[in-house]
Amino acid sequence: MGGKKYVSEHPIFSVTADLVVLTIRAGRLCVLLVRRGGEPFRGALALPGGFVEEDEDLVTAAHRELEEEAGVGPDDVELEQLATYGDPDRDPRGRVVTVAWVVLAAEVPEPTAGSDAAEAMWLPVDEVLDGRHGPLAFDHRVILSDGLERARAKIEYTGLAAAFCRREFTVGELRRVYEAVWGGGRELDPANFQRKVLGIEGFLKPTGNMRRDGRGRPSRTYTADRAARLMPPMTRP
Repeated sequence: MGGKKYVSEHPIFSVTADLVVLTIRAGRLCVLLVRRGGEPFRGALALPGGFVEEDEDLVTAAHRELEEEAGVGPDDVELEQLATYGDPDRDPRGRVVTVAWVVLAAEVPEPTAGSDAAEAMWLPVDEVLDGRHGPLAFDHRVILSDGLERARAKIEYTGLAAAFCRREFTVGELRRVYEAVWGGGRELDPANFQRKVLGIEGFLKPTGNMRRDGRGRPSRTYTADRAARLMPPMTRP
């Protein structure tokens, strides 16, 4: 908005956009992380993100960071605002409030490190949260944990599990998405899963095509309404 500029009597603080980018690789739920090339936390792993520029709104900043860090555009992913994190001591550079986003994606390209990162990589979420790759910078472990729980909950009652699939997919491929996102090493019963997802009105639509899913017989493929409300919901085992 234009108009006269005012000098505020309140403290000025910076705003960042941080991204919890999730995808499935080799059957495991993975998160995009960068290794910081500068201080603070030089050498530590962190969620991709950066400062919101003066002429940007928050959504534009999130998409810009996603394009720079993951190489994907706004039409390739499902992006949803997660939460705002504003602990006064969360960033040693000063008062920085971050707006975090959850991004669900399929077939994301190999990441390219941005200008302030030494490298970028996909790592299994369970290994990151177990600390096998060292501590995350800032409060990013908390943000990642919150983003993971948001993703797990969303696929219970919406069609967003399909965001991890190609446009056309088999029921078996969708089942493996649920197994990967929910984690715990549990396998869902194939027959029960198929009966449940095909019984949810408005979720899956047959394409009329067939594709071999593994070594078995060819399977029907479907598309999904990602905005569908799942009734009854899918429930975690």
